[in-house]
Amino acid sequence: MIKTVIKKGAYFDSVSLMQVAKKINAISGVIDSAVVMATKENKGIIKASGLLTQEILSAGDSDLAIAVSAKTQEAAAAALKAADDLLNKKPSEAASGADRKAAGLDDAVKMLGGANLAVISVAGRFAGALAADCLDKNLNVMLFSDNVPVETELALKTAAVKKGLLLMGPDCGTAIINGAPIAFANSVRRGNIGVVAASGTGLQEVTVLISNEGAGISQAIGTGSRDVKIEIGALTLLQALKMLAADPATEVLLIVSKPPHLQVLKKITAEIKKIRKPVVAVFLGGEIKEKIKDDFYPAKTLEEAAYKAVCLGKGWKLGRAREIIYDMTLKVGELAKKEAAKKKKASRLRGLFSGGTFVSEAQLILPELIGDTWSNAPLDKKWKLKDSLKLSGNAVIDMGEDEFTVGRPHPMIDFSLRNKMIVSEARKPKSRCCCLTSCWATDPTLSPWKT
Repeated sequence: MIKTVIKKGAYFDSVSLMQVAKKINAISGVIDSAVVMATKENKGIIKASGLLTQEILSAGDSDLAIAVSAKTQEAAAAALKAADDLLNKKPSEAASGADRKAAGLDDAVKMLGGANLAVISVAGRFAGALAADCLDKNLNVMLFSDNVPVETELALKTAAVKKGLLLMGPDCGTAIINGAPIAFANSVRRGNIGVVAASGTGLQEVTVLISNEGAGISQAIGTGSRDVKIEIGALTLLQALKMLAADPATEVLLIVSKPPHLQVLKKITAEIKKIRKPVVAVFLGGEIKEKIKDDFYPAKTLEEAAYKAVCLGKGWKLGRAREIIYDMTLKVGELAKKEAAKKKKASRLRGLFSGGTFVSEAQLILPELIGDTWSNAPLDKKWKLKDSLKLSGNAVIDMGEDEFTVGRPHPMIDFSLRNKMIVSEARKPKSRCCCLTSCWATDPTLSPWKT
């Protein structure tokens, strides 16, 4: 049975809702639950989970929907009561000191003294105004929030550049500043390689690959994926390149991005020419073919880019990078042949990713191996899926896209929806699931070149 409660005009942040859902799912007799804002996108996800009711269909974007599937009336009632208790629970009030919670931005700035960086993770409709307030207070900003209008992003980044501040994001999930991992970043070695990435998962991947090879990171600056689109013009990426070019601790620069708009790519190449340090760049599917300068090194994949940066940072010959990649490719190729031999019949591949960069990289590699590949984030629009919850043919999807994160946490925080899709796709005939999270770099011991 399915029981539903709608709380009109009740807003809660997505992480809090995720925590509530996890707790009520643990109640005996509860089969499944959904605790999300009743947005159009979330209604589609709830429908796919089999929890959609007429009450949820009638709810609005600003309403909270709680749906519980349970074996008995008693279990459903217990789950709904637990959800209500958890949502209405007031945080404990600490008197003072490290446990004290700031009453607002002004109070936080006053409490921390010399703070110069703000990390913002609120609903997209509130994020722009808060980021602007931070810039007014001369704070650099890492804007983790997504679903921020592109016009707001442009205004924020324009203001940041004028003030000499960094506006990383929106939808910036990873950065390493002065050795401190922020958001989804990994703990890696310090070193002389500076990274600028319009890709959170790409930044994760290259920084860990670099660290695993004994090199290190000076700074790793995320820009948000829209930064390289024509509407934004790579404002943050260009500013970050200038900062790293002037940074004494950075001796090699590495740029990671999905294909920039052609006009934006020209701006980036013009800036690269000015840098008097070696620059490695990977624009997945949008490589720079002309020679920019003697110490510019393009790469086709994240691995190639990372290992070229390592060689430059350590003073090795670039041929060493090819050797590392060749050894890794052999291991992965042998594994692929073994798996293929197990299944002789025709099958369809499903790639369920929690990062758009891996989806882009997969689309560059897979068509040559298995043919046409569909996606919700296609490099070529003709391969755009009509419905990201109804996969057809060979398909790779990014579950970190905005359509999946409205009113719910990113799949690297809350992987419950991804788990459901893994089970759903695995049950379909002829499906072969390739289910990857943000990147294997989150546990370097699992990297194929380390096993």
